[in-house]
Amino acid sequence: MITLHALDQSRSLRILWLLELLGVPYELDQHRRDPETLRAPDALKRIHPLGKAPVLQDGELVLAESGVIVDYLIQTYGNGGFMPAAGTPEYWQYQRWLHYAEGSLMPLMVLALLMGRAETAPMPFFARPFARKFTDGVRRAWIFPQTALHLGHVEQSLQGQRWLCGEALTGADVMMSFPLQAAQRRLGTRDYPEIGRWLGQIAADPAWQRAEAEGGRPVL
Repeated sequence: MITLHALDQSRSLRILWLLELLGVPYELDQHRRDPETLRAPDALKRIHPLGKAPVLQDGELVLAESGVIVDYLIQTYGNGGFMPAAGTPEYWQYQRWLHYAEGSLMPLMVLALLMGRAETAPMPFFARPFARKFTDGVRRAWIFPQTALHLGHVEQSLQGQRWLCGEALTGADVMMSFPLQAAQRRLGTRDYPEIGRWLGQIAADPAWQRAEAEGGRPVL
């Protein structure tokens, strides 16, 4: 039996979505963040040394990291679906999206989150203008232009096709769901109609709706 160790308000929801898409039996072990620190509970360290989520257990196998979890589930339970044929050029482009989601796009979303938290962190009143000047500088010099570059790339990649790898939903869409939902919430996607359309398709997907009902919406 597959067990997904998930954390509320986290990337875990996209793995739950994939499990619903695949239609495989699973158990959900939902962990709660500390209400004050927002950190994961120590109980997760009994599952994996890093104490992070998602973590997938399938028999004796324990896997962390969303990208490898998505790849494992699709190759093991996908029955040839949710990915292009292995070894083809399309397959390697698909693999690129699996790595791009966390390696290139998500760090920008995390940095935007950290800048927001830095502005609201407890500090002497006289230090707040300096904090604001620093965070605004980081946004203008790095976060905004880099995010525009990356969202423009995704927007162009979606032109003329329903999903990231063509007409069929794949693991690439599963992996990219979290960072693009984060971009929509934090920065808006008004200038990126293809991304907005793509996000709407996810929201309308019955498997996504079942996952969201069971795992709760992530706070991005």
